[in-house]
This record gives sequence, C-alpha cells and structure tokens, in this order.
Amino acid sequence: MIDIKNFSFSYTKTQVFDNINLQFKKGSIYGLLGENGVGKTTLLKVVSGLLKPTAGSCTVDEHVSFDREPSFLQTIFLLPDEVPLPDSSTPEKFFGDLAPFYPKQSEEMLNHLAKELKVDITRKFKEMSFGQQKKSLLACALALNTDYLLLDEPTNGLDIPSKADFRRILSERVGEEQTIIISTHQVKDVENLIDPIIIISNNNVLLNAPVEDITEKFYFEYGGQQRPDALYSEMMPGGYLNVLVNNGMGESQINIEGLFNAVLRNQEAVKSMFV
Repeated sequence: MIDIKNFSFSYTKTQVFDNINLQFKKGSIYGLLGENGVGKTTLLKVVSGLLKPTAGSCTVDEHVSFDREPSFLQTIFLLPDEVPLPDSSTPEKFFGDLAPFYPKQSEEMLNHLAKELKVDITRKFKEMSFGQQKKSLLACALALNTDYLLLDEPTNGLDIPSKADFRRILSERVGEEQTIIISTHQVKDVENLIDPIIIISNNNVLLNAPVEDITEKFYFEYGGQQRPDALYSEMMPGGYLNVLVNNGMGESQINIEGLFNAVLRNQEAVKSMFV
C-alpha cells in the first residue's frame, strides 16, 4: 500500500501540496485527475522516491520512498510522459537494460503486448512515430510486472484505436497484487477504467472515492432540459448532461468529464459531501 500522510511539498516559494493524506491500495487502477500544473507529476515523483516531501511522509509497503532502497525500487516503475530515448535504441534493448532490476519481468509478456499494440520492438525508436514510441514504452512498462506502476499522461500521442487498446489491456491485467496509478488531464481517455477516482487542484485533494460512492452521491442525467439545480450542465446530442446531487434518484452511469467539471466548479460543496 502507498501511504501518504500529512504531506506537503513546495518548489522554492511555490506551494504544490499542503498537508494532504492519501492511500493507494493494491488491486486497483487509480485515476489521478487534475488540470495541467496542479501537481500530478510531482506526486508521482514523490511516490517513486525522486522527490522528498517538504513535510509529512510517503511510504510504499512501509518503505520510505525517498530512501530508494533496492528492495523498494524493484517493486515500482514510473513511466513519465516524455522519456529521453537514444537514437540507436530499440524497445527490445530498452526493456533488456531494465529487466535485471525487476525480478518479475517477463519477456514473453513484452512480446505479447507488442503484438496486441501493433508495434515492432526490434525497430529503432527514431524510426517510430511518437504514438508508436508511446505504445512501445507502455508495453515495456507493463512487462516489468511491478507491484506498483505509475503512468504519467499515458494516452498522450495515442490515436483513438490505440487508446481503446490501452484501456482494454490495462483492465485485463490488473490483479489483486498490483496497483496502477494513471495521472492525466485527458479524463475521457480513462473512462470506465479507473476506480477509485482522485481529483486534485490548488494544493488540495478535492475528491478521493470509489465509483460506487460517487454514483451514490451524484446523479448523471442524460437528455432533457438544462437543470438550474445542476452542479454542472453540458449540451449534448438529444439534450443536456446534468450532474446533480443524488437525492434518492437511484443509480446512473457516471460521466467522467461531467464529474470532473462538476468537482472543479463546486469544490467546497463536493468536499463536504464526502466528509
């Protein structure tokens, strides 16, 4: 389990997080959502031990992440949004260089994922499009088979079919012993994949809840008229999407973009709903 307690972080005079608490339990694909610049990448770097909290603590299975002990590092992998790639390197070589440090890695899984994602891992990165590079790196990251996998903006550069493949592959592979954290501002790309959902903004955690709790608190109404009591409304074909406080209206299908906008526009009200 990843346990973040009384955590604060700042860059010189810029406060990024102020006394937040979060837990990431095994067996889930977490969505870490937020607008650009709110600290999603910073949080992933703290979890992986690349940055030290200004205050508070971050532990992963009781390892202090910033201590970067080998027994901790072999259980976690962070795939950044952008990875410096040598011109002569291939995904096969990239994976081979990493493999000795990760005892659960699987070359067989790499080959299988490359086939599913339609990439040639023997081809040089410099000969690939950005989308092909991204898919190759995703295959490598998944094939390392770590207990904790941190993905920063993993769908950047992917076309629509590749995004669908990405969602399918992740949903098929997460197990009880693995935790995946997807950090993104492209919330539509991870719809029906992430659970629980965490939304952060301006030093704060605005929402941290499983989908079941979210649909208990919110009602997503499709079609009809714009509702004056809606937390968020958006015109769509056939009427409006209204995100409402669920006052005994039953279950509804979550709309992650609608949820995201409703939370950002009603921050204090939403926080009070989940106290």
